[in-house]
Amino acid sequence: MTEYFFAPCPRGLETVLATELEHLGATSVRVLPGGTAFQGTWQTCYRANLESRIASRILWQIARDQYRNETDIYDLTRSLPWQNWFEPRLSIKVNLAAIKCPLRSLDFVTLRIKDAICDKFREIHGKRPDIDTTSPDIRIHGFLDAQQITLYLDTSGEALFKRGLRQVQGEAPLRENLAAGILALTGWQPGIPLLDPMCGSGTLLLEAAQIACRIAPGSGRQFAFEKLKLFDVDSWKKLKQTAVERQHRCTWRPIYGSDLYGNALTHARHNFAAAGLAECVTLKQANVLEISAPAKTGILVSNPPYGVRIGNHQTLAELYPRLGDVLKQRFSGWHAFLLTADPQLAKLIRLTPSRRIPLFNGALECRLFEYKLISGSMRKEKPLNKSNVSQPATLKG
Repeated sequence: MTEYFFAPCPRGLETVLATELEHLGATSVRVLPGGTAFQGTWQTCYRANLESRIASRILWQIARDQYRNETDIYDLTRSLPWQNWFEPRLSIKVNLAAIKCPLRSLDFVTLRIKDAICDKFREIHGKRPDIDTTSPDIRIHGFLDAQQITLYLDTSGEALFKRGLRQVQGEAPLRENLAAGILALTGWQPGIPLLDPMCGSGTLLLEAAQIACRIAPGSGRQFAFEKLKLFDVDSWKKLKQTAVERQHRCTWRPIYGSDLYGNALTHARHNFAAAGLAECVTLKQANVLEISAPAKTGILVSNPPYGVRIGNHQTLAELYPRLGDVLKQRFSGWHAFLLTADPQLAKLIRLTPSRRIPLFNGALECRLFEYKLISGSMRKEKPLNKSNVSQPATLKG
């Protein structure tokens, strides 16, 4: 039976998430602001939770209707067969978001949704679920626009970027699904040399190693759908077994990381060892301004310091031009991707980006800049008696 789902993700990754979900068997995939809607069976839902690297959650749509006031929302919520989905012994939490909602208080609407669920259980079973705002068994999500409310049951539980692999993290870490989405945007594939020269605790490289070894990102955790009455345990066991059989043995890959600070490398090594992926990567302590390309061609991707949470503006103003020189002089033939929330990077690095991709690291608006590092100038003489033809990005400096 086909169900309707919505997968939220970090803003800017909606398109690559849609592509990923299609590969996982989703149908009727639609890109929406902040995520992707799709259809599929419960097996599709299980697989998306197990294997999606980019989604933040997989939400099962259980209702969508018009509303005028809080009473309409209460009535709609109470009419749903909650008793068919989970037991009253399980705790719940309601999350609500809205755009252009005319109602005065979202907190009051949230309370009315909780009341409706609890009243329905009390009517059927004579007891109601407890409310747990920290670690609930069941999460209910609601979204209100100007006229409609949509209700979802969260099939994931804890957010999907919580892989359970990263044991320690640095001062300004990326979420795992943002790191995976960035790798998808770069076009990197296993076998292509990959370098993060400011790797910190190694989030980007850890995602790359899992991709290279075909490790399902959810293979080491549990999900909320396992607590639902609809849960098909046999189907889930088969799906997990298939994922295990697809895994590759952890051996050396052309995945490289370096960092100026030894404690960051210690964190990265600990994370790779805890994940059983230490043999996949080559890590070393090095200044980004002193490194050389580990291969003739490849992809360099990094989340350099940008002064919002780490670094200081004067130091970074000195770093960025020198970093641009290193990329131009030592990484000819490579593609470089730098994520930054600092608009000065684009000006000071003295390279012309071929792409500027808006992304959000949590609430922080960023840009992923792509640089095609080709030695020498790409500028050409204007052809005689012909209109100008646009040329590839050039390197300045």
